[in-house]
Amino acid sequence: MTFVTDSISTLTGWLRAASELGMTLVLTFILIDVLFPGTTGVLTNLSAVVGGFAKEGLAGLIALLLFLVLVKK
Repeated sequence: MTFVTDSISTLTGWLRAASELGMTLVLTFILIDVLFPGTTGVLTNLSAVVGGFAKEGLAGLIALLLFLVLVKK
C-alpha cells in the first residue's frame, strides 16, 4: 500500500512542479509581450479570454472566480 501512496505522492509533486513552471512561463511571456508588443501573442489571447468572461455577465464572473480559486489551489 505504501508503494501506491508513494507513487501518487511523487506524481502529485511532478504535476505541481509542471504547473508552477507553466505559470512562470506564462508570466514571463506576458512581461515580454508588454515590453515588446506583439512578440509572443500571449497578451492578445489573455485579453480575449477575459473579454469572453466579461461578455457573459454574472455567469462569466462566477466562472472567472471559480477558475481563480482552482488556480490558487
